[in-house]
Amino acid sequence: MKGTRKALKPKTVREGRVTVGGRVTTDLETWVDLSDAVIAVDGRRVAAEERVYLMLNKPRGLVTTRHDPEGRPTVFDCLTHLDHAHLSPVGRLDKASEGLLLFTNDTEFAQALLDPGTHVAKTYHVQLDRIADEALLDAMMRGVTHHGDVLRARKACLLREGDRNSWIEVVLDEGKNRQIRRMLEALDSACLRLVRVAIGALALGDLAKGAVRPLTQEEVADLRRRIASRRTDKAG
Repeated sequence: MKGTRKALKPKTVREGRVTVGGRVTTDLETWVDLSDAVIAVDGRRVAAEERVYLMLNKPRGLVTTRHDPEGRPTVFDCLTHLDHAHLSPVGRLDKASEGLLLFTNDTEFAQALLDPGTHVAKTYHVQLDRIADEALLDAMMRGVTHHGDVLRARKACLLREGDRNSWIEVVLDEGKNRQIRRMLEALDSACLRLVRVAIGALALGDLAKGAVRPLTQEEVADLRRRIASRRTDKAG
């Protein structure tokens, strides 16, 4: 059931054991507003689960899934000290990527944050195998084609450079799979490290690698405002 904060097993809903406002529902797509809806299972009222919003500084080498068929370590290994039964990651970072990853049990919030129509900007720091010149940065912002997909960054700028490699900052307002790595591949460059450092104004900051902290009410409210703003922009 969508919009609920208490996880209900699909089988329980399909068997007609769930009522909303005293009426049986078997539709898993039913939207429920917990501010006024009364939900019961087998006649017993279900209490709304407290909404949880967490940020993790994901270490490199973890896969973003609860269970991995290959037995690889997952991001949930960082949450073993928490009750994470109903938590899910908001989007993903691939195994080789690091940085800011959100978790929540608020499915409506997660869906809105991931919706392409309300996509909140994400900021990454990326180490390249070469010195990033203006031509490469401009190409990333103009857009490149990789296997039929047009990929572009909202912003790409140089952070620092060494003798053989450099770090750039990339801001995306779309969420295509492995987008930055694919853009660089199309430009004959390789990504050595990729760290997500911010989602909107929510910054990774000095959170230690593998550490988790709850978002503040102000941080959640700011993400909600950004989602609403993007919806307004798209509608206009």
